[in-house]
Amino acid sequence: MKSDETPLWNRNFRLFFLARTVARFGDGMVPVALAAGLLESGHGASSVSFALGAWMVCFTGFVLFGGVLADRFTPRRMMVLADVMRLFGTAGLAVIFAGGAPPLWLVYTLSALNGLGAALFQPGVASMLPVLSPDVQRGNAVLRVAESLATMAGPAAAGALAGFGGPGTIFAVNAATFGMSGICLFLVRMPTMKAVRGDSMLTELVGGWREFRARSWLWGVIAIWSVYGVTVLGPMVPLEAVVVTERYGSAMFGLMMTVHGAGNVAGGLLALRLRPARPLFAGTIALFAVAANLLVLAYDVPLPVLAAGFFAGGTGFAFWLVMWSTTVQTMIPPEALNRLHAYDVAGSLIMLAVGRALAGPAAEAIGMREALVGGAVVNVLVCVALFTARPIRALRRVVRPRPAPPDPLTTDRPTTDRPTTEPLTARPGTACPTAEGDRP
Repeated sequence: MKSDETPLWNRNFRLFFLARTVARFGDGMVPVALAAGLLESGHGASSVSFALGAWMVCFTGFVLFGGVLADRFTPRRMMVLADVMRLFGTAGLAVIFAGGAPPLWLVYTLSALNGLGAALFQPGVASMLPVLSPDVQRGNAVLRVAESLATMAGPAAAGALAGFGGPGTIFAVNAATFGMSGICLFLVRMPTMKAVRGDSMLTELVGGWREFRARSWLWGVIAIWSVYGVTVLGPMVPLEAVVVTERYGSAMFGLMMTVHGAGNVAGGLLALRLRPARPLFAGTIALFAVAANLLVLAYDVPLPVLAAGFFAGGTGFAFWLVMWSTTVQTMIPPEALNRLHAYDVAGSLIMLAVGRALAGPAAEAIGMREALVGGAVVNVLVCVALFTARPIRALRRVVRPRPAPPDPLTTDRPTTDRPTTEPLTARPGTACPTAEGDRP
């Protein structure tokens, strides 16, 4: 029997999928391009860190405002504007690196501009998918698989381009990916969306904070995740880079990152197949696998065991991300999703940055093996904490109704409404009912 549901691969989702995949491919080129360009210009390794840091500071500092602006002007418009900003910023990097040794202040400024563009872009990533896809979990899983493949391909392509045309060529290709992403998003036809217009951004930020506090499962996960970011996820990347490179060389570290990426793909494919009734509960089970990734680093294990640990960690983490993203996108009313997703992203990235900064000093103070084993223990404790919190453990999956087809006469034309400072309550029959597990 033919289903009456709109297929996942409708025109709008194809355009959104292409925009996300191409942009993620370009993002993967940036660290390689910056490292090659700045080091070849005679600058030290710290200049690469400062350039990436300029991006991160602007992103985390402005993503909350990106959520408010997406509510005011619709997420698609903000995402197209963000891609235009990043197109010009990255094209500027291509020009100055092609011309020789660029001044550091200009590299940092253009990197900050790209971070600002990413802050305006990110809230729409969460809020557009539930409108475009009749199956939010499947859409998230497909995007996770594609983005994982693109993330693996980006650095490899950048390495090849570095030998062919230098860092200027890498940034030129990266700029083209933002141009393609912007065109695809411009062609997406969205249904009429309610744009929130308030007296001030502060009022809307306060309203978003109250929405955030009103959902115990949401702030519960993010509070636990803050600890996880500082003690596990943040330190994990720099520590594994040091351990694998010192034991086996940089080429083997690159291979292990590829294995981890393959695990991400497997996690996305697994999320395509499984439909757990309690998605956060199932995602937490998968998250236990990250402890295996840390333990194989703590001990001198054979290479196949090391690879198995990286693969397991990538699989478990990707599956958790799909379950988490789907839960947020289906349980939060569309009127609040941009702002609440921005709070989620800002808090998570700040804790990750703190964890990465503390990784080296912690390993020197207590020892590398102790730091890795401690991270594995904290990973298990975090999973146990997620299990024991009833609003998280009992939260049930929501089956969303099919999105309404866009009206070409009113597509993406925002209506206006004033934001409420009181938490929104879902209405019967909407895509965001109050879950039974959200009651204390």
